[in-house]
Amino acid sequence: MIAARIAIVSLALPVIAAATGAFALDPIQQVLQSKQSEWSDGFDAAASSAPAVRGDIPTLSPDIVGAAEHAILQYSDIVASGGWPLVPPEQKLKVGARGPAVAALRQRLIISGDLDASIGVSNAFDSYVEAAVKRFQTRHGIPVDGVVGNSTFAALNVPAAVRLNQLATNLTRLKMATKNLPSRFIMVNIPAAQVEAVENGVVSSRHTAIVGKVDRPSPIVNSKVTEINFNPFWTVPASIIRKDLIPQMQKNPNYVTDYKIRIYDKQGNELQASQIDWNSDEATHYMFRQDPGDFNSMGNVKINFPSPEGVYMHDTPGKLLFNNEFRFESSGCVRIQGIRDLVKWILRDTPDWDPATIDQMFVNGERVNARVATPVPLYWVYITAWANVDGVVHFRNDIYGLDGLEVAVQASDTQL
Repeated sequence: MIAARIAIVSLALPVIAAATGAFALDPIQQVLQSKQSEWSDGFDAAASSAPAVRGDIPTLSPDIVGAAEHAILQYSDIVASGGWPLVPPEQKLKVGARGPAVAALRQRLIISGDLDASIGVSNAFDSYVEAAVKRFQTRHGIPVDGVVGNSTFAALNVPAAVRLNQLATNLTRLKMATKNLPSRFIMVNIPAAQVEAVENGVVSSRHTAIVGKVDRPSPIVNSKVTEINFNPFWTVPASIIRKDLIPQMQKNPNYVTDYKIRIYDKQGNELQASQIDWNSDEATHYMFRQDPGDFNSMGNVKINFPSPEGVYMHDTPGKLLFNNEFRFESSGCVRIQGIRDLVKWILRDTPDWDPATIDQMFVNGERVNARVATPVPLYWVYITAWANVDGVVHFRNDIYGLDGLEVAVQASDTQL
């Protein structure tokens, strides 16, 4: 019965879509950051006060596939009933606010299941509405404060039909990604900017991440973690030399010296920055390598795996970036918060790499490469919509435009 209804919904999706219409940091890190785009609400943001809407079931799980199927039925009913109202983004809404916008907000939250219908509809923003807003923000990866601002308005005003399309698109991805899963693996969900270490069907740990910019996206990856590099060098990618390093050197000729970046020609001879014409592309013919240290853009550790794109996962000296709402700031690689715990989990069965030894590597600065005894499967995936087994439905923005959907209502350019 469920499968039949989902098939009917899938056939109706093109019609639905048509009906909705067009829808103090290390300077190296500063160079790699992009300006915040209009997509400002699509990431998992740290929020200790957030309602508990995440469990220990992995995003890549047959249980999540089943939950997504049920969510499609729920949202198809919402669409069939007319969807939800627009919440006018005229001013911030918080406890104490009154007016028609609050009444629309209450109705919107009731329809999506964030506010109990028994609370009723009124024009007052009370503590019940605040709790419902926090739940909604958690489901959408928005920093949880119970205040309806730009990011929350943008998420609230995505039409129900668009959310239904999003669920259906991601159900296909989830089904493909959950085929023949190993018992132990790492998943990076790019739109959520989140990492899960999974073992025997349970999430061992979750980690906030920083992933690729819109114009330098993190790729889909299916690989295995084979090596851990402690206190690594950083070899600057050619794309960063061209797009970032050359312009930086034009502004500050001492940049590579200040940040201990050495320059080598193809014969391995070290060059001085003064020998290079920075007003040309000459620098792209050389190798730039940053020495290990606290200033290094890799931080204290790098997680290696085979990848055609040459991407990897790593630590970062810019720890404060993990607190940002907008965490699409890298050039394609993935920076991981709490990476030491993930490294310990990866090396758990590798001889001579007990937790105490790993801790020491973060202190002594010694350059050591550790081969992983049993390579750990790794998946970088693109999941913008899923549901938990308890029925809680999660959404993230289609930051790279891979869903083929357009959001009808986006954040206002005017900051509320």
